[in-house]
Amino acid sequence: MKHLPKHLRPRWRYLAVSLETWPDERIGRRSFQRELWYAGQNLLGDPGSADADLTVMRFSFADGQGEAIVRVRRGETEPARAALACLDEIDGAPVGICVRGISGTIRAAEENYLRRRGQDSEERNVVFGNEERVAVLRDCVGDVRLDEAFAGATDLDYDLA
Repeated sequence: MKHLPKHLRPRWRYLAVSLETWPDERIGRRSFQRELWYAGQNLLGDPGSADADLTVMRFSFADGQGEAIVRVRRGETEPARAALACLDEIDGAPVGICVRGISGTIRAAEENYLRRRGQDSEERNVVFGNEERVAVLRDCVGDVRLDEAFAGATDLDYDLA
């Protein structure tokens, strides 16, 4: 079977996406892809979802933070961004999603928007709500462990113990 000529092949755009949730949550590629398909179908309908053709090409997730490359047809980037904005939880875990940029190739998306930044996170004891608690600190934000959950806090909300 012959390949299609270049001018008849579908053209793609790649969305560089960052994900953030609580440090103890685990999110897999399959569950992210499933929730993305559901969000696209619910927001855009069957024809719009088929036009966008949302596909997760690359995915990595660890310690409450992750990155993904989502492939979408050229001309359908705005509906794809809207579908991504509809995601608020994956497998019951609340998640924050940010589209960092759009590119014409996977390589350019990784190099320009998903620089494999080794963001340091550390566990420290902090004083939060007049009690000493354990927190996972990243840059100037922290996730403070309460009894059964986490509370998001900035460096102004807690004191280092």
